[in-house]
Amino acid sequence: MTLDDIIASLFPDGHDVRNDKGVIHGSATLRSGSRMLVLGVADRTALGVDEAIKLSGHVLESIGRGSGPILVLVDSDSQRMSKRDELLGLNEFLAHLAKVLIHADMNGRPTIGLLYGHSAAGALLATGLATRVLVGLPGADPAVMDLPSMAKVTKLSMDALEEKAKSTPVFAPGLSNLAQMGAVHMTWSNATSLADQLEALLAGMPAAQDRRDALGKERGGRLKAAEIAERVRDLALQAR
Repeated sequence: MTLDDIIASLFPDGHDVRNDKGVIHGSATLRSGSRMLVLGVADRTALGVDEAIKLSGHVLESIGRGSGPILVLVDSDSQRMSKRDELLGLNEFLAHLAKVLIHADMNGRPTIGLLYGHSAAGALLATGLATRVLVGLPGADPAVMDLPSMAKVTKLSMDALEEKAKSTPVFAPGLSNLAQMGAVHMTWSNATSLADQLEALLAGMPAAQDRRDALGKERGGRLKAAEIAERVRDLALQAR
C-alpha cells in the first residue's frame, strides 16, 4: 500500500494530511467524529535535526490547542548521518522528539505509531518506539541495528550473528522479530479497513505504562527484560 492508500483507508471521513519533503503533518477525522493529529516520516527520509524539530513542534503546538490521539506514521531511513547534523547535536534533537511524544501521551494524548515501511536506529527509537503502542503493516521492514553494524559494535563475526539471529529475536531485524520482543504491539491486515482496525485499537488502548518488556516475555522474545526492570525498580525504591 502507498502512503496515500494507507491514509485513505485510515480516514474515510476526511483528512488534511500532507507530505512535505518527507515530513508528514496534518489532522484527520475519526469514525467517532473527533480529530486525530497525524505526523511522521515518509519516503524513507533520514531523520535529521530539521525533520525532528518540525515534528516536535507539531506535537507541542497541538498539546496547547487540541485534544485527541496522535498517530505517528513511519517510513524512514535511519537518523541522518551527516557532519552538520552531528555537530548541531542530532542526539539531542532525537531525544527531544521522543520526549515530547511521551509527554503528550502522559498528558491525555494517546500516541500510536504505525510502521508501514522501513525504519532503523535512532529514527525508529525517536518515532515509533516513543509511542505508547507501535503497530506494523505487512511488509514493514524495521531494524534497530542491522547485522553488519552490530558486528562492528560487538566484534562478533557475521556468521556468529546470523546463527544467533535464527533463534534469538534480539539479534534479528524484521517486523516479526520486533513483535516477538514486544516492541510491535500488533500487526494489522491490509485486507480489511484500516479505519476499523484503528477504532478497535483506540477502544482497547493499553494503559500508558510501558509493557513492552512484559509482552516480550509473554511472546518468548525477551525472557529477562521484565524481571531485570522490576528488580531495578525495587532497588531504586529501597534506596529512597
